[in-house]
Amino acid sequence: MRIAAVVCEYNPFHNGHKYQLERIREESGCDKILCLMSGCFTQRGDMALFDKYTRARHAVENGADLVLELPTAFAAGSAEQFARGAVHILASIPAVKVLCFGSESGTKEDFLAAAGATLSEDRQFKALLKENMKDGTSYVKARTQAVLALHKEMDERLFTQPNNILGIEYCRALLQEGKGIEPLPLARVGGGFREEGLLKNFSSATAIRSAVARGEKKEKKLLKANVPQNVFAELARTEAGRTPYPEAAMCALLSASPEEVCRCPDCSEGLENRLRTMAKSNSGYEAALEKCISKRYTRSRLKRIFLQNFLKIDRKDVRLYLENPLYYKVLAVKKNGAEGLLGALSQGSFRPLTRKSDVQGLKREALACFELDAHALELYNVLSHGNRNEFEMMQI
Repeated sequence: MRIAAVVCEYNPFHNGHKYQLERIREESGCDKILCLMSGCFTQRGDMALFDKYTRARHAVENGADLVLELPTAFAAGSAEQFARGAVHILASIPAVKVLCFGSESGTKEDFLAAAGATLSEDRQFKALLKENMKDGTSYVKARTQAVLALHKEMDERLFTQPNNILGIEYCRALLQEGKGIEPLPLARVGGGFREEGLLKNFSSATAIRSAVARGEKKEKKLLKANVPQNVFAELARTEAGRTPYPEAAMCALLSASPEEVCRCPDCSEGLENRLRTMAKSNSGYEAALEKCISKRYTRSRLKRIFLQNFLKIDRKDVRLYLENPLYYKVLAVKKNGAEGLLGALSQGSFRPLTRKSDVQGLKREALACFELDAHALELYNVLSHGNRNEFEMMQI
């Protein structure tokens, strides 16, 4: 069996995702498609619109063969941690031969060359990197500036477009741990990653979430045209408006000590003190965020710190998870072919989790990582008035 993997959030699953799965089946040369999907919280530092089991079912009903959970420790991390965590899991499954990802531009060779350049041990590169960070520029931007200064032939869009940035991180991780997995960039169609306006039929997930939050009847028909029918049926039942998560995240930040906030993977340089000060002196989550945004600290990074503190994610723990065997948490599998797919997982070097008793065999680091996933679901249940169980593997 040859498996093509895609790392995803599906928040929510939309037409662009369905199109991507169709392209993967056509172009990857693989028999099956594995989706490694974030759980109940996302890389932007938000709650997912639907719980992880609902989103996994949407994926299998629309073209995926198997959905595994990307552990929360990685799903709530920076692009680098998100990609490294995903590849750490995928590289342990012998049947996974291809890693597919959306891109705004570039070929497989372009991405591998760019990723290789960022991993350079060249003295000139390191000196440029250090110099670029002196004025407060973030590490990733400084790294990009150094690469482009030394490799003028490279396309700048590879380092500035959101899908391309994540694609480079996947390729960096593959070069470090990939064990022969081939990257397969697929051109993104429709709305851009951050576009908030609905298009005719290929809108971004951001635009769809914004439309759901607005809850305007005039947008209902256009919203329906952008997602598969089964997804729209559940979107129609979703309550418009925001969740209580922002208030919960603010309370968690104020309840934590500066030392605890400082241990969050995305927190550094005393940022914990500024965040807590802004949380105390501003009336809400959004206001506190706005006061902390700077050249070095983006909105997404600040939101991740709030989420990492809310979930109690420690950078030292994340490093341990990346260095040790973890698990394959199965969320959903296509009934036709389930035996072969689960058999492919059993050939991997991590432990498949399909029932509660499987957890008993996990080693210390893997167990701690899994317990974080379970806790995240408990918190999501409270915030969304849900009652999902950590062991609900679905055969569809």
